[in-house]
Amino acid sequence: MEHRPRLITSRSVEPLIHGAGTVGRFNSWLAVHITRAVGTMWAAYLFVLISLISFPQALHAFLSGDNYVGIAWLSQSFLQLVLLPIIIVGQNVISASQDARAEADHLTLTTLHDINVRQLKMLEQQAEMLKQQKAILDLLRSRGPAT
Repeated sequence: MEHRPRLITSRSVEPLIHGAGTVGRFNSWLAVHITRAVGTMWAAYLFVLISLISFPQALHAFLSGDNYVGIAWLSQSFLQLVLLPIIIVGQNVISASQDARAEADHLTLTTLHDINVRQLKMLEQQAEMLKQQKAILDLLRSRGPAT
């Protein structure tokens, strides 16, 4: 069996996650679009503004001695809300560089595969030529020395 290099993309694995049917394709489409919308720095800026709406109330409660409200605001309203899109943006940057490396590696490996296939064909041709030369030499030796 001959090996054929292939490039695996996100499109080729999407059916494995949600299925290849209509509902699966819709789920994949929706998840990707929501992730793209939330995974932007603009979403992070928007979430900062949203979290700042409740900041004065949380600060007032914190200064009044209610540490729970201040900590809850910091962890729930600010860190979770703001860090989510920033983490997604970071993952997108990392993913893009990994995809670029994977495509470059695929191109390199495909080229090396093609070179190897050509080299094997050349070696087969050389082996055939050596076999023919050996047959000619054997024939000449069987005739005896030329006079």
